[in-house]
Amino acid sequence: MKKHLVSMFLVGLMAGTLSACASFAETPGEHFRKVMKEMEDLCVSKKLIATDSRCILPRMKPADPLTTEEGRIKIPNPVPVDSGYKPGMTPAQYFDHLCKTEAGEFIYKTVENVDGLYMMRPREKATDYELEHLYAMEDPYGQVVGEDTLPQDSYVQPAMGKYEFLEVPLSGVREPIETLAKYKRYYRDDHAHPGKEYQTVINGKSVFVPYVVAEERVSDIKSRYGFTWRGVPRPYDREFGIAGGELIVLDLKSHEVVAVRRGFIQSGWMKNLAGIWWLKGRVCRAPEAKREHLFIKEILEPVNLTAPSKEK
Repeated sequence: MKKHLVSMFLVGLMAGTLSACASFAETPGEHFRKVMKEMEDLCVSKKLIATDSRCILPRMKPADPLTTEEGRIKIPNPVPVDSGYKPGMTPAQYFDHLCKTEAGEFIYKTVENVDGLYMMRPREKATDYELEHLYAMEDPYGQVVGEDTLPQDSYVQPAMGKYEFLEVPLSGVREPIETLAKYKRYYRDDHAHPGKEYQTVINGKSVFVPYVVAEERVSDIKSRYGFTWRGVPRPYDREFGIAGGELIVLDLKSHEVVAVRRGFIQSGWMKNLAGIWWLKGRVCRAPEAKREHLFIKEILEPVNLTAPSKEK
């Protein structure tokens, strides 16, 4: 958070130059665009360098889910183009409407004895600038409520996971040409980390168990099933400071969608110039709702390699 505090301090120095408060008559989108225009004009008039904190936000590009492979996946229950917005709705009313009519878990099929999974699109940690930008993040909802940064521990490591392996695409890693590796596979090996322990919860008690997750580079995946995510692009959503996201579970061989989970987040107001801070957003689901990996395990029941445990 240090980086964000510094950026907020620097932006705060411009309070005399830029309007820092949103009018009750303007939408979050109108306020955001107005402030970005003021910041961009300031960058030009003062000839600030591109890396100046006051120039970074207005020059960030909006994410476009429709340009991704995930954005083109056809699901059984797509969101309607007409989101049900009615003139005069407040952002809170529109958010409540979306949560009531479109959010939820939609399960079309369950599968037993699944040995492994392919995580088609690992998430990258959002920067503080992305977290205070209305359009730069494709799926703020999934970023805030999604899985942790070590999915191999949730899906493979006992007792938090019961799959034999988890596969992910290699990104940003230059492999030797002769290996032709495109993926990373996490799997169980009792001798991978001698003496290393992992803290988890079994039957409601915190315990330490051996850490047995190993990894290898591979040229092909062997998973039959996978999961991915995408944002929900519609004009009124972001205009009202709202973002939707979908988690999609599918059969990689037949391309059949077996489950979809959809949720929405409404940005929490921040006393920064942009007025956006996704980490403090209001989400559709209750805080006690199950985490992403537990939802997936309900759809794709893993091979039972360990004794039953109470997961969190």
